[in-house]
Amino acid sequence: MKNFISYDESLNILKNIDIAPLGTQKLFITQALNRVLACDIIADHNLPEHPTSAMDGYAIKYEDQELKQLKIIDKNPAGSVTQSCVDTTTCIKTFTGSLMPNGSDTLIPIENVTVQDDTIIINESVPKGFATRQIGESYKKGDILIKKGTIIDFAQIGVMASLNIAQVEVYTKPNIAIASTGSEILDIGQEQTNDAQIRSSNHLTLEAIATKYGANVNQMGVVKDDKQSITNLFQNALLHNDIVVTTGGVSVGDYDYVKDIIKDTLKAEVLFQGVLIKPGQHILFAKKDNKYIVGLPGFAYSSTVTFLLYIVPLIFKYKGSNEQLEIIDAIINQDFNKKGNKTVFTACNLYYENSSYKIDFKNKKQGTSAILTNLLGDAALLIQNSDSKPLKKGDSVKVIKL
Repeated sequence: MKNFISYDESLNILKNIDIAPLGTQKLFITQALNRVLACDIIADHNLPEHPTSAMDGYAIKYEDQELKQLKIIDKNPAGSVTQSCVDTTTCIKTFTGSLMPNGSDTLIPIENVTVQDDTIIINESVPKGFATRQIGESYKKGDILIKKGTIIDFAQIGVMASLNIAQVEVYTKPNIAIASTGSEILDIGQEQTNDAQIRSSNHLTLEAIATKYGANVNQMGVVKDDKQSITNLFQNALLHNDIVVTTGGVSVGDYDYVKDIIKDTLKAEVLFQGVLIKPGQHILFAKKDNKYIVGLPGFAYSSTVTFLLYIVPLIFKYKGSNEQLEIIDAIINQDFNKKGNKTVFTACNLYYENSSYKIDFKNKKQGTSAILTNLLGDAALLIQNSDSKPLKKGDSVKVIKL
């Protein structure tokens, strides 16, 4: 196909795009969930700062276990500091989270002793330092605990709270405008007036994907196949968005205006137009100033797959994150053929069995690139490279885990 590039070539172009993050903002730590950290989080203290009890028991000197019984001289509740010291022949009752009393180096659990009046009888000994959290066990002052570029999850929020960090600096989300083009398509709620009209799902499917992966979405809806309307769409969308994505109008039909408007009217720099992939070969990827315009095919499965392959990595770049689509190894449970010299992405079922991932194609329909229902369930995308041979049952394959 003339001017079509390989999938690998298109990926190299995408990887070489250098995008600086859009800026940062400060959020309360729980509001920063799933956002990208814009600075290293460094410990400003040791945790714990003093030896601390990890359970309820009695603080002792390790070697005093040989005496078999010790006198209880005090109690040491969590949150208070006892002034008593552990000496030979004595112990102090100590609770989870309490500082270990001076003179002690080991905690013997309640379950290991019998209490008689003010004395413990040791029934079972423990190793030196047992149930004692040493200084800096969790982290030491100066440790980089969370690196810049990390996606903030519950563990990161917990660690920041332990550092008394109330607000955290995160990268600003990119803005992405999404629209479907086509005179035959209807938005949700629009009345169908003839049998040639179809309901659009593309713009809403892509909005969901973009939101899932961390972009702010400006939903532009459905635009008819009219040059002025599509031109207005692009011009308005480029004013306030970092990425503009449309579906439809990039093929070779008489009413496929999108590609010509991007190239000729907007004078955008085309990074590539046409990739040897299935589905989605008629993708157009362009740059206008410091913003990106991507025209995707109109079929639902095609637009969804190409959005995952090309737009999601672009969102990651704008977010300043190190995320990537998750590609894993799996075992195919049936023979599976491939035709042509394209890189093919086929919807499959992914499941885990006998310590490995497996795929099959049960209830997956064969047909055009319009069958979005093939992505229902525990779906994944089987990757077959342009030079892949027919697959045999039991072969190891690569899949994109969705």
